[in-house]
Amino acid sequence: MTTTAAPTGTRRPASTRWRVVDIVTASVLGVALGLVFILWNAAGTPLRDALGAVVPGLSALLAGIWLLPAVLGALVIRKPGAALYTELLAATVSVLIVPNEWGWWTIEAGLVQGIGAELVFALFLYRRWGLVPALLAGAGAGLAMAVNDLVVWYASSLTPLFGVVYTISSIVTGVVLAGLLGWALVRALARTGALSRFAAGREHGERV
Repeated sequence: MTTTAAPTGTRRPASTRWRVVDIVTASVLGVALGLVFILWNAAGTPLRDALGAVVPGLSALLAGIWLLPAVLGALVIRKPGAALYTELLAATVSVLIVPNEWGWWTIEAGLVQGIGAELVFALFLYRRWGLVPALLAGAGAGLAMAVNDLVVWYASSLTPLFGVVYTISSIVTGVVLAGLLGWALVRALARTGALSRFAAGREHGERV
């Protein structure tokens, strides 16, 4: 019996099955970023209020940190559900440890934001994990955040100007603080060897 080798240059589809190390790593990222949320909630509130006083809706520019777990988790784990799992866990941890002004709606927001990023990676069939997919996933999470916030928190007093400014600001912050920062953090972690058991770490090693 003879076997036919795969053509040179073809890429074998990555497994979508989660390994134990995937679950552990995504959980560590989710918990760690949930703690970052707590600090950001306390430190960022005065800044968000100041921006909102300048231009209503501009406060969303500082909300991108809340979207970071979705992009970072997906870029590291590279499996369906990683964006949603990491984002939802971070949101849950943040509100369980230190209750905030949004209460249990924090978990609902994490769910929506995680789905926003997850859908973008799904559009790439979970095969592309570079800068462009990261930026688009950040934008997707930001758009999901804007729509959710405008419906849940601002529907009764929403004006067209506020809605437009808030949505644009949410997308911009998603691109920068979730997409770009998430991509940069993965590259930084890969350089340390911390991601050696993941494709992201191996790819960086091949380029060095």
